[in-house]
Amino acid sequence: MATAEQVKALMRSHFNDESERFFTIALQVAAHEAMKGHSALAHDIRRIVDNEKKKKVRLIQFPRELNSLLLTEEPEETLNELVLKEKQKKRIQQVIYEYRMQAKLKSHGLMHRRKILLIGPPGTGKTMTTRVLAHELHLPLHTVQVDRLVTKYMGETSSKLRLIFDLIADEVGVYLFDEFDAIGGERSMENDVGEMRRVLNAFLQFIEQDTSDSIIVAATNNPGLLDKALFRRFDDVIFYENPNSAQRKILISNVLGVFIAGRFSWEKVLKYSGSLSHSEIKNACFDALKQAILADKQNVTSSDLCGVFRYRCQARNEM
Repeated sequence: MATAEQVKALMRSHFNDESERFFTIALQVAAHEAMKGHSALAHDIRRIVDNEKKKKVRLIQFPRELNSLLLTEEPEETLNELVLKEKQKKRIQQVIYEYRMQAKLKSHGLMHRRKILLIGPPGTGKTMTTRVLAHELHLPLHTVQVDRLVTKYMGETSSKLRLIFDLIADEVGVYLFDEFDAIGGERSMENDVGEMRRVLNAFLQFIEQDTSDSIIVAATNNPGLLDKALFRRFDDVIFYENPNSAQRKILISNVLGVFIAGRFSWEKVLKYSGSLSHSEIKNACFDALKQAILADKQNVTSSDLCGVFRYRCQARNEM
């Protein structure tokens, strides 16, 4: 059966409404049971988790022209699971608070903060932030696949953008424009084409005219490519960076949980993870956990984890 620590961790995550952490711990319990030879129980636990996760996805009918451009889901990540600096978290809390108090703001002729630009390297929490906003505000998350919007409908992109903003007005939700620099590039760039300038001008017009209750989030890894006119169209701009040592420790603890070995060198682990992003650390922890399970080991040691960190750093440098 699950250890006492696992049972307590399950209870804490349940009462704190941390569904993703609850799922992670449940899978840890499944791994623990599998290592003890209880394969049927482990299989049942994994099946229950998978079925519950599938219930979280809600498909909606988009206009036919947008079927390949928009993905929708109902994320379960909570604000407690977002590992960021306090100043960043406060900015996100302000977005959530103003949305919940929008009626009071509107009674005074003011709009809640709802057009957000997220800037930072890959894997530093931009998409996670958007998922948290959707969950905390009880709204569906609609992800606009900007790369398809631009490359597949060259010559028709502006009309597709109009359809997207019509949807933003008709169906309240959180709308994420990821890899936003694909359409938000500087208009004066020499290698720019006339079509893309028209697309950017259309986006600037649509976002400025938009007065819906939806949350619009644009995320980019390349702020230097963005047109300067974009920044004043957003209510807030939040910058992201790789996690510091305290944040890395929280990330690792959240994933490994009770699988952290008793004699665990945090100093060594934090040193080897210093150049990694949030997502790289999370994925490395899952890699180390899988290796431990396949090797029939009861715990993940600091040496195991550092080995995975080194591998990921080398792989990234070779890219």
